[in-house]
Amino acid sequence: MNRLRIFISSAQKEFAEERRELKAYLYGDPLLRRFFEVFLFEDLPASDRRADSVYLDEVDCCDIYVGLFGQDYGYEDAEGISPTEREFDRATAAGKHPSHAAVLLFGKLPQRFLVTSEVKCLHFHGTEVRKPIPSYQIYKGTVFELVDQSLDFVMSKIARSVGTRERGPQAPVEYELPREAVGEAIVNAIAHRDYTSNASVQVMLFADRLEVWNPGQLPSTLTLESLRVPHASIPHNPLLAGPLFLAGYIEKAGTGILDMIARCAEAELPTPDFRQDGGQFVQTLWRPVPQEVTREVTEQVGTKSAPSRNPRKVPRRDCVSGPYGNSPTIRQNQVPAPSSQSID
Repeated sequence: MNRLRIFISSAQKEFAEERRELKAYLYGDPLLRRFFEVFLFEDLPASDRRADSVYLDEVDCCDIYVGLFGQDYGYEDAEGISPTEREFDRATAAGKHPSHAAVLLFGKLPQRFLVTSEVKCLHFHGTEVRKPIPSYQIYKGTVFELVDQSLDFVMSKIARSVGTRERGPQAPVEYELPREAVGEAIVNAIAHRDYTSNASVQVMLFADRLEVWNPGQLPSTLTLESLRVPHASIPHNPLLAGPLFLAGYIEKAGTGILDMIARCAEAELPTPDFRQDGGQFVQTLWRPVPQEVTREVTEQVGTKSAPSRNPRKVPRRDCVSGPYGNSPTIRQNQVPAPSSQSID
């Protein structure tokens, strides 16, 4: 197997130690050294060739160009250009800079270069997009971090029940929306969005539903109806899909939407909806809807020791508040009138 060649470029004096450390790190890792070899200009033996022709030829031969840039511009030739700049220009012209996928997968603060790759997460207490927004977070990071942060945002806002530890040391937790279905919707949006768009992925949690919006269109060979039956996997961003598959986030088998539908059916929830809306692909997962019962009760108003002489009819709605803001989730069928006796 031929190893990939990495060309490390910088002003040599400014980053002499860093260049050596980077090479030592790559060769010191038992996995990386199997796949990569490093070129440092200072490692070349003396030669009768001109230095500029040597390093530019090495740039042409390398598979990966790594540039370290600081304050020192370096030696300038007769045209006032340093070797480091010439190496950078040569590598850029040859397309040996990191791809957008590499930045999104492994970059530090990828949003410095791809501003709209962030994910916006919003929580509304009602069923419409309306201010004020009770909770609004903008997440940045690699695609792995974006998925994890967005999923945690949703799961922290919905109802959950905790079981007993009768079957093990860890108590089981069940959410009103299946975690797998929510995760699938978020991964779909981040993995398959159009990264040339100025729009961002939006994850919006309402009182009755979860909506995940991502810029982009379905492939021409897929329709909204065909998503609900077995279909081919056609990733919009193959260079993202591969690492996400290796990390266990997706299956690359066209089963993601079907799994989402199945998880919702197992939880006895309505079937998720999918639609195209103004250049956005929208996935909707429906939350369980609480039953509302409004009734009139006769309430006696008085003290513990003596009831009121004038009982009155008061319309009231008794509930235990839940994760839907002011929407009730549990209602009482009967509320006894206050007793005239004290209860201690």
